[in-house]
Amino acid sequence: MRLAQGDFNRTTVYGEHPADVAGRWQDEGAERIHVVDLDGSLAGSPRNMEAIRDIICAVNIPVELGGGIRDMETIASYANLGVRWIILGTAALRNPELVQDACRTFADRIILGIDARDEMVAVQGWTETSSMTAIDLIRSYGDCQISAIVYTDIRRDGMETGVNIEATKALAEAIEIPVIASGGVGGIGDIEKLLEIEDSGVIGVIAGRALYTGALSLEEAIRKTKKKQEV
Repeated sequence: MRLAQGDFNRTTVYGEHPADVAGRWQDEGAERIHVVDLDGSLAGSPRNMEAIRDIICAVNIPVELGGGIRDMETIASYANLGVRWIILGTAALRNPELVQDACRTFADRIILGIDARDEMVAVQGWTETSSMTAIDLIRSYGDCQISAIVYTDIRRDGMETGVNIEATKALAEAIEIPVIASGGVGGIGDIEKLLEIEDSGVIGVIAGRALYTGALSLEEAIRKTKKKQEV
Protein backbone atom coordinates (compact mmCIF):
# COMPACT_ATOMS: atom_id res chain seq x y z
CA MET A 1 0.00 0.00 0.00
CA ARG A 2 1.19 3.52 -0.81
CA LEU A 3 0.13 6.91 0.55
CA ALA A 4 -0.03 10.21 -1.31
CA GLN A 5 1.72 13.07 0.51
CA GLY A 6 1.56 11.07 3.73
CA ASP A 7 -2.26 11.19 3.77
CA PHE A 8 -3.79 8.00 5.18
CA ASN A 9 -7.05 8.90 3.44
CA ARG A 10 -5.31 8.72 0.05
CA THR A 11 -4.04 5.17 -0.21
CA THR A 12 -3.50 2.81 -3.12
CA VAL A 13 -3.11 -0.94 -2.70
CA TYR A 14 -0.72 -2.50 -5.23
CA GLY A 15 -0.60 -6.04 -3.88
CA GLU A 16 -2.33 -8.20 -1.30
CA HIS A 17 0.79 -10.27 -0.56
CA PRO A 18 3.81 -8.14 0.40
CA ALA A 19 6.22 -11.09 0.31
CA ASP A 20 5.35 -11.79 -3.32
CA VAL A 21 5.88 -8.13 -4.19
CA ALA A 22 9.27 -8.13 -2.45
CA GLY A 23 10.23 -11.25 -4.39
CA ARG A 24 9.33 -9.54 -7.63
CA TRP A 25 11.64 -6.60 -6.95
CA GLN A 26 14.44 -8.96 -5.98
CA ASP A 27 13.99 -10.81 -9.27
CA GLU A 28 14.29 -7.50 -11.11
CA GLY A 29 17.64 -6.74 -9.49
CA ALA A 30 16.85 -4.91 -6.25
CA GLU A 31 19.72 -5.05 -3.76
CA ARG A 32 17.69 -3.79 -0.79
CA ILE A 33 14.00 -3.85 0.14
CA HIS A 34 12.49 -0.85 1.92
CA VAL A 35 9.46 -1.65 4.09
CA VAL A 36 7.21 0.60 6.18
CA ASP A 37 4.66 -0.63 8.69
CA LEU A 38 2.13 2.13 7.98
CA ASP A 39 -0.35 0.87 10.57
CA GLY A 40 2.44 0.71 13.11
CA SER A 41 3.55 4.27 12.38
CA LEU A 42 0.15 5.53 13.51
CA ALA A 43 -0.30 3.12 16.40
CA GLY A 44 3.22 3.56 17.74
CA SER A 45 3.88 -0.19 17.84
CA PRO A 46 4.24 -3.06 15.31
CA ARG A 47 1.05 -4.06 13.49
CA ASN A 48 2.36 -6.21 10.62
CA MET A 49 5.01 -8.43 12.18
CA GLU A 50 3.82 -11.56 10.38
CA ALA A 51 3.90 -9.88 6.96
CA ILE A 52 7.38 -8.54 7.68
CA ARG A 53 8.57 -12.02 8.68
CA ASP A 54 7.17 -13.36 5.41
CA ILE A 55 9.07 -10.72 3.42
CA ILE A 56 12.36 -11.58 5.11
CA CYS A 57 11.80 -15.28 4.43
CA ALA A 58 10.91 -14.61 0.79
CA VAL A 59 14.06 -12.72 -0.19
CA ASN A 60 17.80 -13.12 0.29
CA ILE A 61 18.66 -9.44 0.03
CA PRO A 62 18.79 -7.01 3.00
CA VAL A 63 15.57 -5.48 4.32
CA GLU A 64 15.28 -2.07 5.97
CA LEU A 65 12.19 -1.37 8.04
CA GLY A 66 10.48 1.60 9.65
CA GLY A 67 7.12 2.39 11.22
CA GLY A 68 6.01 2.13 14.84
CA ILE A 69 9.45 1.37 16.28
CA ARG A 70 9.50 3.22 19.59
CA ASP A 71 11.36 1.01 22.11
CA MET A 72 14.39 -1.26 22.46
CA GLU A 73 12.24 -4.38 22.71
CA THR A 74 10.81 -3.74 19.24
CA ILE A 75 14.24 -2.92 17.82
CA ALA A 76 15.67 -6.15 19.23
CA SER A 77 12.71 -8.17 17.95
CA TYR A 78 13.16 -6.89 14.41
CA ALA A 79 16.93 -7.36 14.55
CA ASN A 80 16.48 -10.95 15.67
CA LEU A 81 13.89 -11.46 12.94
CA GLY A 82 16.50 -10.61 10.35
CA VAL A 83 15.84 -6.95 9.55
CA ARG A 84 19.22 -5.54 8.48
CA TRP A 85 18.53 -1.84 9.06
CA ILE A 86 15.98 -0.46 11.52
CA ILE A 87 14.60 2.99 10.77
CA LEU A 88 13.74 5.31 13.66
CA GLY A 89 11.55 8.29 12.80
CA THR A 90 9.25 9.58 15.53
CA ALA A 91 11.64 8.23 18.17
CA ALA A 92 14.44 10.37 16.70
CA LEU A 93 12.54 13.49 17.72
CA ARG A 94 10.84 12.35 20.89
CA ASN A 95 13.23 9.86 22.45
CA PRO A 96 16.91 10.74 21.93
CA GLU A 97 18.01 8.27 24.62
CA LEU A 98 16.43 5.41 22.68
CA VAL A 99 18.30 6.36 19.52
CA GLN A 100 21.58 6.61 21.41
CA ASP A 101 21.04 3.24 23.11
CA ALA A 102 20.04 1.64 19.82
CA CYS A 103 23.15 2.94 18.06
CA ARG A 104 25.35 1.54 20.82
CA THR A 105 23.62 -1.85 20.87
CA PHE A 106 23.08 -2.24 17.12
CA ALA A 107 25.97 -0.29 15.65
CA ASP A 108 25.59 0.56 11.96
CA ARG A 109 22.12 -1.02 11.85
CA ILE A 110 20.19 2.13 12.75
CA ILE A 111 18.88 4.54 10.14
CA LEU A 112 17.15 7.80 11.00
CA GLY A 113 13.99 8.41 8.99
CA ILE A 114 13.69 12.17 8.65
CA ASP A 115 10.35 13.11 7.12
CA ALA A 116 10.01 16.80 6.39
CA ARG A 117 7.13 19.07 5.50
CA ASP A 118 8.40 22.50 4.40
CA GLU A 119 11.79 21.56 5.92
CA MET A 120 10.27 20.88 9.37
CA VAL A 121 10.34 17.36 10.81
CA ALA A 122 7.00 15.51 10.84
CA VAL A 123 6.27 12.53 13.09
CA GLN A 124 3.58 10.07 14.20
CA GLY A 125 2.89 8.71 10.75
CA TRP A 126 3.35 12.24 9.32
CA THR A 127 0.26 13.47 11.19
CA GLU A 128 2.19 15.97 13.34
CA THR A 129 4.71 18.60 12.23
CA SER A 130 7.35 19.72 14.75
CA SER A 131 9.21 23.02 15.12
CA MET A 132 12.64 21.44 14.46
CA THR A 133 14.42 21.41 11.11
CA ALA A 134 15.77 18.19 9.66
CA ILE A 135 19.38 19.41 9.80
CA ASP A 136 19.15 20.44 13.46
CA LEU A 137 17.66 17.10 14.43
CA ILE A 138 20.35 15.10 12.63
CA ARG A 139 23.16 17.22 14.06
CA SER A 140 21.92 16.46 17.56
CA TYR A 141 23.03 12.86 16.96
CA GLY A 142 26.53 13.71 15.81
CA ASP A 143 28.24 11.19 18.11
CA CYS A 144 26.00 8.23 17.24
CA GLN A 145 26.90 5.44 14.82
CA ILE A 146 24.02 6.07 12.42
CA SER A 147 24.17 4.06 9.20
CA ALA A 148 22.26 6.53 7.03
CA ILE A 149 19.51 9.13 6.84
CA VAL A 150 16.35 8.48 4.84
CA TYR A 151 15.19 11.97 3.91
CA THR A 152 11.60 12.22 2.68
CA ASP A 153 9.90 15.31 1.31
CA ILE A 154 6.34 14.54 2.40
CA ARG A 155 4.68 16.91 -0.04
CA ARG A 156 6.24 15.00 -2.93
CA ASP A 157 5.89 11.48 -1.56
CA GLY A 158 3.73 9.28 -3.76
CA MET A 159 3.07 12.12 -6.21
CA GLU A 160 5.67 11.27 -8.91
CA THR A 161 6.39 15.00 -9.26
CA GLY A 162 10.17 14.72 -8.90
CA VAL A 163 12.59 14.41 -6.02
CA ASN A 164 13.41 17.60 -4.11
CA ILE A 165 16.98 17.67 -5.39
CA GLU A 166 17.86 21.04 -3.86
CA ALA A 167 16.74 20.14 -0.32
CA THR A 168 18.30 16.68 -0.51
CA LYS A 169 21.63 18.09 -1.66
CA ALA A 170 21.59 20.82 0.99
CA LEU A 171 20.95 18.26 3.72
CA ALA A 172 23.64 15.87 2.48
CA GLU A 173 26.22 18.68 2.33
CA ALA A 174 25.33 19.87 5.84
CA ILE A 175 25.96 16.52 7.56
CA GLU A 176 28.53 13.72 7.39
CA ILE A 177 26.05 10.80 7.44
CA PRO A 178 25.11 9.23 4.07
CA VAL A 179 21.69 10.27 2.77
CA ILE A 180 19.05 8.16 1.01
CA ALA A 181 16.60 10.32 -0.94
CA SER A 182 12.88 9.61 -0.76
CA GLY A 183 9.66 11.14 -2.03
CA GLY A 184 8.53 12.15 -5.49
CA VAL A 185 10.44 9.81 -7.83
CA GLY A 186 8.61 10.08 -11.14
CA GLY A 187 10.94 8.46 -13.64
CA ILE A 188 14.49 7.81 -14.77
CA GLY A 189 15.17 11.54 -14.91
CA ASP A 190 15.09 11.68 -11.11
CA ILE A 191 17.68 8.92 -10.90
CA GLU A 192 19.93 10.84 -13.29
CA LYS A 193 19.57 14.05 -11.24
CA LEU A 194 20.39 12.22 -8.01
CA LEU A 195 23.48 10.70 -9.59
CA GLU A 196 24.66 14.24 -10.30
CA ILE A 197 24.68 15.04 -6.57
CA GLU A 198 26.13 11.70 -5.46
CA ASP A 199 29.35 13.40 -4.40
CA SER A 200 27.36 15.45 -1.88
CA GLY A 201 26.77 12.30 0.15
CA VAL A 202 23.62 10.87 -1.46
CA ILE A 203 24.04 7.10 -1.62
CA GLY A 204 20.62 5.93 -2.80
CA VAL A 205 16.96 6.61 -3.43
CA ILE A 206 13.72 4.93 -2.40
CA ALA A 207 11.29 4.40 -5.25
CA GLY A 208 7.73 3.29 -4.60
CA ARG A 209 4.71 4.40 -6.58
CA ALA A 210 6.68 5.06 -9.76
CA LEU A 211 7.75 1.42 -9.83
CA TYR A 212 4.21 0.15 -9.35
CA THR A 213 2.71 2.43 -12.00
CA GLY A 214 5.48 1.63 -14.47
CA ALA A 215 6.72 5.21 -14.66
CA LEU A 216 10.13 3.94 -13.56
CA SER A 217 11.81 0.72 -14.63
CA LEU A 218 13.84 -0.76 -11.79
CA GLU A 219 16.13 -2.54 -14.23
CA GLU A 220 16.84 0.69 -16.11
CA ALA A 221 17.46 2.59 -12.89
CA ILE A 222 19.93 -0.04 -11.73
CA ARG A 223 21.73 0.08 -15.10
CA LYS A 224 22.12 3.84 -14.74
CA THR A 225 23.69 3.56 -11.31
CA LYS A 226 26.00 0.71 -12.33
CA LYS A 227 27.11 2.64 -15.40
CA LYS A 228 27.96 5.65 -13.24
CA GLN A 229 30.04 3.45 -10.93
CA GLU A 230 32.03 2.08 -13.88
CA VAL A 231 32.96 5.52 -15.22
